Amino acid sequence: MAVRYPRPLRPGDRVGVTSPSSGVPESMRGRLEVALQDIRERGYEVVVGRCMDGATHISAPAGERAAELTEMLTDPTIRAVIPPWGGETAIDLLPLLDFDKIARAEPTWLIGWSDISTIATPLTLLTGVATVHGNNLMDTPYRTPEGLLSWFDVVTAPQGEPLTQTPPGRHRSSGWDDYTEHPDIRDFTLDATGHWTRLDGSGDVDVTGRLIGGCLEALVNVAGTPYLDVSSLAGDGGTLVYIESGGSDAYTVCRSLHGMRLAGFFDGANAVLVGRSPAADGRTLTQHEAVLDALRPLGVPIVADVECGHVAPYLSLVNGARGRVVHTAARSEIVQTLG
Repeated sequence: MAVRYPRPLRPGDRVGVTSPSSGVPESMRGRLEVALQDIRERGYEVVVGRCMDGATHISAPAGERAAELTEMLTDPTIRAVIPPWGGETAIDLLPLLDFDKIARAEPTWLIGWSDISTIATPLTLLTGVATVHGNNLMDTPYRTPEGLLSWFDVVTAPQGEPLTQTPPGRHRSSGWDDYTEHPDIRDFTLDATGHWTRLDGSGDVDVTGRLIGGCLEALVNVAGTPYLDVSSLAGDGGTLVYIESGGSDAYTVCRSLHGMRLAGFFDGANAVLVGRSPAADGRTLTQHEAVLDALRPLGVPIVADVECGHVAPYLSLVNGARGRVVHTAARSEIVQTLG
């Protein structure tokens, strides 16, 4: 697959905001305004779409959400699109999005994670356009911990420049910040320590491949369909698959990963990165054991507790980028090259 990267964002460019899944309730509008103002203060114009209603689990009917997202991704004056956050049922957009039109247009950055994986990962696989996993709009005001990169760092970087990230060694133990009471919060509560963990054995890891992945609860529903066919991407030197759970118990994680492996999502993987889970272990199965039970047959390195999911802070990973993962006793890092 020939991966296409949107050109780097420059001050003066327009950034589109729409909610392909869940919108923003009135109680969270303060946080939304803080995030929008952060983008403006960096020198960008913000275009807020019509699909933003947060009264229910969807911001608008599926047809309207699909049309607005397609419109923003194909508007030559909009250079990046970022939703406020994920949600629940972005899957209803997949048959309604005009992927052919998006593929013909000049590439535009799509940034998002959680339920947005349902759209972003298929978009890369179907159109060849790189997408960014790791931040949503509501995450934008947070200060980025040392060693990590924000979505701004990624989408403004010159193509071909290596983007290196290392784990900060600290993460949030539980819960979410209260945007209603503290809409302008800018510092993550990182009250626990921890590092990457190799699950499949011991020894150093040093592997390369094309990055692809996302949220388990979102992607498991389209595994084995044309929307999640990794064969063309895997054919270009193999993949580095990252996968993270939004909070499923260990038994559900185990079943889901087995199903995705049987559906071929991990075919061609040179390694698997697993996000740190916010869920507790099961009575007879831990989160780590669940991953191993399903993915050990791949015979590739499996590195867990990576900052790529529902536990803050967040790595920014580019679907389609060339990546290198190193994990040794002395260092852990991921390097991405857009090109």
